[in-house]
Amino acid sequence: MAIPDRQVPAVHHRRIGDITVCTVSDGYLDGSMAVIQNIPEAEAAQLLRDNFRPVPRRTAVNTFVVRSGGRTALIDTGCGTAMAATGGKLFENLAAIGVAPEEVDTVLLTHMHPDHSNGLADAAGKPLFPNAELVMHEAELAFWHDDAAMAKADETSRARNFMAGRTQVAPYKARTRTHTGGEVFPGVTAMPFPGHTPGHSGYMVNSGKDSLLIWGDIIHIPEIQIPRPEVTMAFDIDPVQAAATRRRVFDMVATDGQAVAGMHMHFPGFLHLVRRGDGYAMINDGWYPAM
Repeated sequence: MAIPDRQVPAVHHRRIGDITVCTVSDGYLDGSMAVIQNIPEAEAAQLLRDNFRPVPRRTAVNTFVVRSGGRTALIDTGCGTAMAATGGKLFENLAAIGVAPEEVDTVLLTHMHPDHSNGLADAAGKPLFPNAELVMHEAELAFWHDDAAMAKADETSRARNFMAGRTQVAPYKARTRTHTGGEVFPGVTAMPFPGHTPGHSGYMVNSGKDSLLIWGDIIHIPEIQIPRPEVTMAFDIDPVQAAATRRRVFDMVATDGQAVAGMHMHFPGFLHLVRRGDGYAMINDGWYPAM
């Protein structure tokens, strides 16, 4: 018997009323502990070890397909081919659930960091979702096209964030729509969550009595930032605002018992938050039938 050399396709379906949401993994990224801020590195590492997680950090990258009203949206597009061999799995996993890129009519971006927007176009500048409208917060598009902001950034950020982001969204220029919040797709409402980036947004999926908040990058490392929401990341544009937004969102979802999904939660990315003393703890959601 042959020994498997890869996992089965990383996809997971969930019903939200009449809407189907499918987590589609783009893989994962391994990265430095040095980007974790507002906590001693040794303490952050111990929190990971206590939760049987790799040190240095390993970050899941999830995207979400939303099927609603006879239409198909994709929330974020993953790492593309420019970051690491462990990422960029979106298209093979889309194929596993029978979703062709041509079928996607709307791409909703939480923000324009490379692990969220690099899957928009190929190296030649060809759009990988040829029939899709691109939708994001108006502040997001404006910030990454601001030459003064780019001039203030370090060389790595200029190349990986500003220039790469501009290249990725350019093929969609004629069919880009911006928002400041509100309904952006049938049953999907954009919720601005600024701080990580100026236009960083979550998306609330709502149908009947069911709802799911896809909260983008409210957290990057759940074992650290859920019990310690003051912990920020080096790539937060405004760390103080990012931490304040995280606390606000944590309070909202814990108070409401709101089901949540995240781009950097461990696949398939669904959870609830509950209060534990002065902080929070995550309750990972279990397996759900597809229908």
